[in-house]
Amino acid sequence: MDLSAFSLEGKTVMVTGANTGIGQGIALSIGRAGGRVIGVGRSSMEDTAEKMKEAGATFVPISADLGSAGAAQAMFDDVWAAHGPIDGLVNNAGIIKRVDAVDFTEADWDSVMDINLKTMFFLCQSLGRKTMAEGRQAQIVNIASMLSFQGGIRVASYTASKSGVLGITRLLANEWSAKGVNVNAIAPGYIETNNTEALRADTDRSSAILGRIPAGRWGVPSDIGDAAVFLLSRAANYMHGAVIPVDGGWLAR
Repeated sequence: MDLSAFSLEGKTVMVTGANTGIGQGIALSIGRAGGRVIGVGRSSMEDTAEKMKEAGATFVPISADLGSAGAAQAMFDDVWAAHGPIDGLVNNAGIIKRVDAVDFTEADWDSVMDINLKTMFFLCQSLGRKTMAEGRQAQIVNIASMLSFQGGIRVASYTASKSGVLGITRLLANEWSAKGVNVNAIAPGYIETNNTEALRADTDRSSAILGRIPAGRWGVPSDIGDAAVFLLSRAANYMHGAVIPVDGGWLAR
């Protein structure tokens, strides 16, 4: 059967932070495209599992502490051994701390950087090592941010981490493109998730944000999920080190 270039039929994709928000949207989009999803996170993924079941998709929940790069790598090896080779990795898990820069603590810095950047890199490394050792092909999609390009306000470690995500995406593309591993990124704009709940609840900030978005609305998780499907599919085989803003036109303003 000649599958669509956008089909993920027969592929297994690991998605971190798949319990809610963007991660859940990515998992659902992958499932609808025919892929099997390994959902990783420390919170319950029952809601995602139920939604995947309703969509007729295969979902395997894995509990893991992504705040520890070592634990994340051990988890990856265990999943590979138990569930077979992983064809795609979406590094979506992330946290944010909103504090004035003058009051930012070392704990505020480290907790965000450990999950958003350090674990992201070492999960990429885990997939790269196994994939290249076995002569396989794989796709990595890292979730960047508008703050990979902009400074933001009161989110020092988040801005630093997401700038780093974009840099590491490009570095890995330089090293791995000729070795069968595609590494690209998506930069979400303002999406309706738990991370943006405080912003959406602030009438003035929400109004100012909407006023700059040409599309005139906040994004939804499936907007990011469908872009991830594209980057995970063979339709994106010649894309390496790219970052796709999915932002309603925010950066074009």
